[in-house]
Amino acid sequence: MDKTPAFAQYLQARRKLVQPEDFDMRTYGRRRVPGLRREEVASLAGISVDYYVRLEQGKDHHPSPQVLDALARALHLDPPSTIHLHRLAHPPSASALPMTDTDQVAPGLAHLLVTLADIPAFVQDRFMTVLAATPLAIALSPRNAPGTNVLREAFLDPAERKLYDDWEQVMQEAVAGLRASVGERVNDARLDSLVTDLSERSAYFLELWGRHDVRPKVAGKRLLHHPVVGDLELFHEKLAVTGTDGHLLVIHHAEPGSASEAALNSLVRISGTD
Repeated sequence: MDKTPAFAQYLQARRKLVQPEDFDMRTYGRRRVPGLRREEVASLAGISVDYYVRLEQGKDHHPSPQVLDALARALHLDPPSTIHLHRLAHPPSASALPMTDTDQVAPGLAHLLVTLADIPAFVQDRFMTVLAATPLAIALSPRNAPGTNVLREAFLDPAERKLYDDWEQVMQEAVAGLRASVGERVNDARLDSLVTDLSERSAYFLELWGRHDVRPKVAGKRLLHHPVVGDLELFHEKLAVTGTDGHLLVIHHAEPGSASEAALNSLVRISGTD
């Protein structure tokens, strides 16, 4: 991974995604690089060009909240991305971060998964590695098995590309979700290993990671093309597990009385998980 300070990387990446047309700027001559120039961001943020250049070079580590908010406006950052900017600029000390064991699922949550045996549900850590899962979650997709990193499999396993009706959109949300869940822990060795591996093996991941999009994981609905029971239109709920170091409970379910519910029940019978 690039060892440039994370805050500086973020400024560089987001600047390249903003176009002069977004601010009705007049442009003169051919632009050799995408996005805004440094002097344009500085002008929009109301700071000196020299100061902005120092920020992008990682040479100034104490921008004020007012400067950060001005930069967020200049870079057209949405609220989650603005929060991320502030966190990168002023990360907590290592001693302030939770020290819980990220490989362990709380006993109560493990018992809950047993009661959800007929529902695809799993628990993942902040780096998207599955810690525990119901049998039906694994029947829905083998990448939901404990010990598997769902992001790695989603990018590298061709079967996963076939599973999703909107695979590219799913991947965009997943990568942005990873950045949101990792937050300021951009130098974590586990993240470094995952990003390095995927960057070397997937050009699409490298492209998405380079955008520095930040989008917290949220609930929604997906159309899946399951190889055994056919199409499944499933809701997915993503629930933060309190008292843990970033654990997330992911639950899939179908609309009651729908064809997708019938197909999901068929998967229960076929997979022998009932």
